[in-house]
Amino acid sequence: MATIGDVVLVHLEDQPVFFARIEDILPDHKKDWFHVKLLVLQVPMQTVTWILREAYFNGSEFTMGGKRMRLEKVEAPAEDTENPDELNAREDRETPESNDSGSEKKTGPGQVISFPPRKPEK
Repeated sequence: MATIGDVVLVHLEDQPVFFARIEDILPDHKKDWFHVKLLVLQVPMQTVTWILREAYFNGSEFTMGGKRMRLEKVEAPAEDTENPDELNAREDRETPESNDSGSEKKTGPGQVISFPPRKPEK
């Protein structure tokens, strides 16, 4: 069930369009309808308020302007819960591979990328 603070993926005609965070859910004057305030997570960020039934902000398909829409609650990927000592010991045993530039090291499933130093602002 999606609620305030949850991130949803908005689909238009079965295509993902943008992510949004549910900022507020307030009852409408019509029974079983709600004002759902969404913070659209794109540049530039903006807020929109859609009047939806609870089933709609919980994943059921609805139409808006004749177009099929759907909100899908998004869960953050699970964090690596490995013991930090075990992780450090494994990293010490692995031999980092370097690419042509020599500034990037690859260890385990991810890749560490070094960025050039920032120039001082004038």
